[in-house]
Amino acid sequence: MIDARVKFRHLQTFVEVARQKSVVKAAELLAVSQPAVTKTIRELEEVLGVAVFERDGRGIRITRYGEVFLRHAGAALTALRQGLDSVSQERSGDGPPIRIGALPTVSTRIMPGAMTLFLEEKTGARIKIVTGENAVLLEQLRLGDLDLVVGRLAAPDRMTGFSFEHLYSEQVVFAVRAGHPLLSGKQSVFAHLGDYPVLMPTRASIIRPFVERLLITNGIAGLPNQIETVSDSFGRAFVRSSDAIWIISNGVVATDIEDGLLATLPIDTSETKGPVGLTMRTDTIPSLPLSILMQTIREAAGAVAAQA
Repeated sequence: MIDARVKFRHLQTFVEVARQKSVVKAAELLAVSQPAVTKTIRELEEVLGVAVFERDGRGIRITRYGEVFLRHAGAALTALRQGLDSVSQERSGDGPPIRIGALPTVSTRIMPGAMTLFLEEKTGARIKIVTGENAVLLEQLRLGDLDLVVGRLAAPDRMTGFSFEHLYSEQVVFAVRAGHPLLSGKQSVFAHLGDYPVLMPTRASIIRPFVERLLITNGIAGLPNQIETVSDSFGRAFVRSSDAIWIISNGVVATDIEDGLLATLPIDTSETKGPVGLTMRTDTIPSLPLSILMQTIREAAGAVAAQA
């Protein structure tokens, strides 16, 4: 039986503090005072009988018990939000919203085809597509802000409470403008990599460890002209207008390469290959529109894989 002392404000406040990792920021977003947030968290801890947050230097961090409760609190808020949305849409005649998180490589190559197929189904569902780093998208999925994440398989310790369905595998490439000096084959790519600006995935990016291992294996301990970015629009514009080298997932630049706007350096990057697929919370039952969208994503991914 649910403890009657647990109120909506307890769940909302707890999830927001967990999201922001700060009582002050949570209070600002919730439009309440900092003492009110602190009091609400203490009330929740009294009901649970355990601490859900603990001090970490000048900040706070969620405890092991808090991590366990967060999975269920996020799911509860998601269910409530979906219930409210369903009533609202039933009154207005709109379909239920579907919130998708997609890595840049997926947004570029998979989602356009998937959305074309989905719209042909005429479900009436509203779609919201969010692009970002894998870690950020998974956190939003865990908190109930997303219904599905389409991207690379995360490390085992990040997959607790999630299920993963493999669609295809993808590797990293070193992309450059057509006519780049290193395309001639007269120079060793790794020997001269430091002579050019290099766009690297950020440290929070899921492909960063693969890239670092590849560089170390080939004798590159550091790059003097390194720029970290997850912006595919910046990367594309910068590389096409300079001699920069863009280390990026193949899917992000596949169309540019097919069109002859970019090219890949002759490097064996097969060791960077990793699975791409659908990640969901294990406690989520997909709605009919979401199930249809997942199927169109599978079909779009299959079409892309067949062309590879």
